[in-house]
Amino acid sequence: MPKPAPRHYTVLNRQLITPHMLRLTFGGEGMTEFPDDQESAYVKLMVPDGEDDQGKPRTVLRTYTVRRQRPDEIDVDVVLHEDGGPAATWAAAAQPGDTILIGGPGSVKRLPEEADWYLLVGDMTSLPAIGANLERLPPEASGYAIIEVTSEADIQWFDLPRGMRINWLINPHPGSDSDRLVAALREFDWLPGVPGIWVACEFSAMRKLRRHLIDDRGVDKRAMYISSYWKLGASEDGHRMAKREDSDR
Repeated sequence: MPKPAPRHYTVLNRQLITPHMLRLTFGGEGMTEFPDDQESAYVKLMVPDGEDDQGKPRTVLRTYTVRRQRPDEIDVDVVLHEDGGPAATWAAAAQPGDTILIGGPGSVKRLPEEADWYLLVGDMTSLPAIGANLERLPPEASGYAIIEVTSEADIQWFDLPRGMRINWLINPHPGSDSDRLVAALREFDWLPGVPGIWVACEFSAMRKLRRHLIDDRGVDKRAMYISSYWKLGASEDGHRMAKREDSDR
C-alpha cells in the first residue's frame, strides 16, 4: 500500500509539557483524511532547513509520534535540545497559525493485547509513544517501565493501572551513557508469565537492551517490539542507514 502523500496542517496550539518536551497540536486540512485510532503511530514532519544551492527553501523529513488524537486534531510531542536540529528549532519557534506539511501516519506500534504483564523501556524520544501505550492498558494490567529523561523536571505523570510501576532515570546528557537503561533492566526481577515488551531508545542503548533480552532473558526477538529512534552523533538519514545495516546482520 502506498504511503499517504504529505498534507497541509496548521499549528493550533503549543504547550511546554516539561522543560525539554514541547507539545504541538496540529489540525486543519490534513485531518480530513487522517485515519482514526493512530495514537503511537509515526508521522513525518517536513521542516525547513535553510536553502539549497539555488537559494530555494529546503526541507528535511523528521519522524515524530502521534501522542494523542481527537476527531479534528493531533498532538505531537517534540524533545527540545540546546543544540537541536532543524525540527527542534522549527518546533521551538512554531506558533498557532503556522503551517507545515506532514506525511503519514505510518504503522502503529503497540503493546500486544494478550500478555500476562508488560515491560516498556525508552528515553525521551520514545516517551510520547510510551505514554500512548501506557494510557491504553487495561485497569488490571501489571508490569514495569524504565524511562530515561533529561532532568527530574521532565518526569511526566500518567494515570497508571495499580499494577504498573515506572523507574525514572535521570541523564542530563542523552545518549552519553548507553549502559544506563540496560543496567536498570538487569536489576529488574522478571515476572512470571508471558510479557508484552516494547522498547525504543538511542541506537547503541537499543542494541545492548536487545542482547540482554534475547541472551539473558530468553525473549524471542519476534515476540517484542524493539527499535532505535535516534543515534548519537548521526542525522536521521545516518540513523536510518545504521538501522538498515543492523537489521541485515
